[in-house]
Amino acid sequence: MLAMLQQGVALQRDGKFVEAERCYQMVLQRVPDMPEACNLMGTIALEAKDEAIAAEYFEKAVKNLPKDPTVRHNFGSALFQLREFHDAIVQLRKALDLKPGQIDSLALLSNCFNRLGKAEEAIQFADKGLRMDENHASCRIAKADALISLGRMEEAEALLKNNIADRIAVSKSWQSLSAVKKFASDSPELDAVRNELQDPGLTEEQKTHMHYALAKMANDGKHYDEAMAEYIAAKAKDAASYDIVQYERRVDSLIEFFNPLFLGARKDFGDPSQRPVFIVGMPRSGTTLTEQIISSHPLVAGAGELGEMGSIARSVGDNIRLMSRYGSQLMSLSREESAKQAQRYLKFIDRTSREAARVTDKMPHNYEHVGLIALLFPNATIIHCKRDAIDNCLSCYMNAFSDAHSYNTDLGKLGRYYRAHDRLMKHWYRVLPGRIFENQYETLVADQEGQSRKLIAHCKLDWDDACLNYTENERGVTTISRWQVRQPIYKTSMKRWKPYEKHLGPLIAGLGDLADIS
Repeated sequence: MLAMLQQGVALQRDGKFVEAERCYQMVLQRVPDMPEACNLMGTIALEAKDEAIAAEYFEKAVKNLPKDPTVRHNFGSALFQLREFHDAIVQLRKALDLKPGQIDSLALLSNCFNRLGKAEEAIQFADKGLRMDENHASCRIAKADALISLGRMEEAEALLKNNIADRIAVSKSWQSLSAVKKFASDSPELDAVRNELQDPGLTEEQKTHMHYALAKMANDGKHYDEAMAEYIAAKAKDAASYDIVQYERRVDSLIEFFNPLFLGARKDFGDPSQRPVFIVGMPRSGTTLTEQIISSHPLVAGAGELGEMGSIARSVGDNIRLMSRYGSQLMSLSREESAKQAQRYLKFIDRTSREAARVTDKMPHNYEHVGLIALLFPNATIIHCKRDAIDNCLSCYMNAFSDAHSYNTDLGKLGRYYRAHDRLMKHWYRVLPGRIFENQYETLVADQEGQSRKLIAHCKLDWDDACLNYTENERGVTTISRWQVRQPIYKTSMKRWKPYEKHLGPLIAGLGDLADIS
């Protein structure tokens, strides 16, 4: 068995993941839950970007190897990818207790705290790692990300430029640098990135970072054809991977399950708490700005993007490949179980604040879970952020999302995805009349105070003028919009797609009648 494990490690090192997995599975058939094999299976699953399976394997390994810092770190890494940041922190702290000099764990801890909106603490962990090794790439990037989250753009810019000068995490630093400032058409950085892209030694990942950096800079400089070519190059590797038909079928199933009869028979399910405020919608539709406005209210705490509702959905059967099972488990969900799941969520948001009257959760894709939210929290606030369809989709396309958002790598699929989102939201409005506030981005831009007052009223709170001064909100912002929410509301993001019109045929076709090309 030891020889089989060693053979698997050698195959994995050579990139032969299927053969390596076969070796590990042969060991597990003979000794189920063998911790070394479970740990290695977890690393294979992480490589395949199946973080949930990876976490299951690492959890088994930790139970039998509780004092192995590497296994603890691996488990923390999988939990981080699953957005279960609090649990990831527990594992990473234990890894560091066992091996204080494990700098990779410090860098990942920094990222965890940053994603939880605790950027000051994130900087402390990154600095601790840098005191051990001032050239540690992950710690340098983690610190820059935390500085950006706090709006300390000049410090972040200086750090990223130092990375580039020192040839440390160059491609990632260029991508991050492109996001923290605006570039003129003749900015020297454009030629610098163009030259970097000529390096034949770049890995595919490094090329992707550089393509995104140049695309953003070219867009700023109004080199629109070059920008679009760079965005296409950045997404080329993953453009064919997303199964849009499967997602459209998922939306069909959600509409079928959460019908008026099902919801009407369960009006007394869940918990009556008014604390949760769910801000949903497509990414880049204004969810971050909306949360920033609402969380500026003194009675509101902003939690950012929480993965907990998605975890609850999975725990009661949600699975895109087995939607029929989700339907059957929803039908059998008892009143007691619904209350238990609601309490699970309430305890989770207590980690953000125990005192706040409202806690915002701005996970955009919770729009898929609006039916479950209504079931668990009949009195919770639900806000749907909406934006011009072409602007919204182009903004998605022009940003680097995680693999979970691979629908945005192909313009045609992205248009169809938006249609599916729109169809599902229209269903939620029909079956939950009066529950959902539609926050149209263009309306918010045109009448900031009027729309902000409506938002606060929908949260069942009295108005506070602090909500107009959202740029002074010092909470850390970790999403792609973190530069924009530090600025006053501006109108330049409206009809942003016009200069790219000749490139957007597949998107407009995918959107169909939702595309306003006037």
